[in-house]
Amino acid sequence: MNDMRKPETGNAVFSVQNGTEPPFLLHLKGRDRWALESLMQAGPTGCTPIDHPGPRWSGYVFNLRQAGVTIETLYEAHDGPYRGTHARYVLHSTVKRADLGEVAA
Repeated sequence: MNDMRKPETGNAVFSVQNGTEPPFLLHLKGRDRWALESLMQAGPTGCTPIDHPGPRWSGYVFNLRQAGVTIETLYEAHDGPYRGTHARYVLHSTVKRADLGEVAA
């Protein structure tokens, strides 16, 4: 999906659960929000900086991990004039947008 509209980057609240641990609320904005929503939308396929261009994917993933979100990094080879490897980030936490009732609780 190549939607060229500017992504929503204002404040948003997410419910995050890792395995059997209790869920917690995470308040995000900006590119961290964009990265988490991209990972949620990508599902088990995950995201790469190639198919979801962003200037600092590794920085967004670092911030999300620091906040408690479980994200796996897979390394994939690529060809071309600058062959090498790139990262694919896969979300393993269960994440959903929190509704206003959850935020007030």
